[in-house]
Amino acid sequence: MSFKLGNYEIKNKLILAPMAGVSNSPFRLLAREYGAGVVYAEMVSDKGIFHQNKKTLELLYMTEEEKPCAQQIFGSDLETMVEAAMFIDKNSNCDFIDINMGCPVPKVAISAQAGAALMKDPQKIYDIVKAISEKVSKPVTVKIRSGWDDKSINAVEVAKMAEKAGAKAITIHARTRAQGYSGEPDLDIIKAVKEAVSIPVFGNGNVVDGPSAKRMLEYTGCDAVVIGRAALGNPWIFREINAYLNNEPIPERKVTEVRDLMIRHFLDLVRIKGEHIACLEMRSHGPWYLKGLTNASEVRKELSRIETKEAFLMHVNKYFDEMIKK
Repeated sequence: MSFKLGNYEIKNKLILAPMAGVSNSPFRLLAREYGAGVVYAEMVSDKGIFHQNKKTLELLYMTEEEKPCAQQIFGSDLETMVEAAMFIDKNSNCDFIDINMGCPVPKVAISAQAGAALMKDPQKIYDIVKAISEKVSKPVTVKIRSGWDDKSINAVEVAKMAEKAGAKAITIHARTRAQGYSGEPDLDIIKAVKEAVSIPVFGNGNVVDGPSAKRMLEYTGCDAVVIGRAALGNPWIFREINAYLNNEPIPERKVTEVRDLMIRHFLDLVRIKGEHIACLEMRSHGPWYLKGLTNASEVRKELSRIETKEAFLMHVNKYFDEMIKK
């Protein structure tokens, strides 16, 4: 179940994806504790680092307990990408530096011509990866998509160039930028990338449980699977998939465990980011944790507009106290 990434022996085949507003330090720690072999921090802007933007630099916070952990950066300008990577190399606690070449959102892929927009220019990808790899001491990894659209599927070409430029691993989200997050990922593309390069390949797209993880691993031969949206409010997914892949009983997810994890996550956010930001972030995380639980519509509504720590704790404890009584 293990594989090598740089000097690290990764103990299983599950990776937490870098998700904006989600893959922060408290959530990464939960993912690691529940079985993620590697966690990726949410992407940061090369320009934000280059100009020493306070909010951008705060996103680099990372603890020893989360490791091994990768810091992802995005941008399209060679000079500032290299400068940002060098800053992370010297100032971040991360183990790997990941270059985002797969983000489909318009703010990144169109306005900034970064993320998935780089798939339209394989030579530029080569130049950026090579320049960064030569300037940093930490292993460089790359995340790509199948291509820009269905008329320009070039993941294999890009993966080969990234490897040649010095990338130590590559993640392939098996959808095009035009698809965004809709439609079925094309596992044949992940398989083709795996067969084309000698570095570790991580598959991404619609891994939501044990069977989908096993299918991607077995069909494509990829070294690990990257779990994104299925982990929202659900760090247990790593424990459950690991159990499935090891032919072990799936551990029961107790109601009290959900409550305790929600509260821990929130209090960790308060400690790191302050009460106001913690409340804003838990307006999303809170309802995610409650997905699938009975009679949760009212508490989800309340959590989506919380403004204080007291309000969060009150609504959560009240809901779970009633659940436990039943």
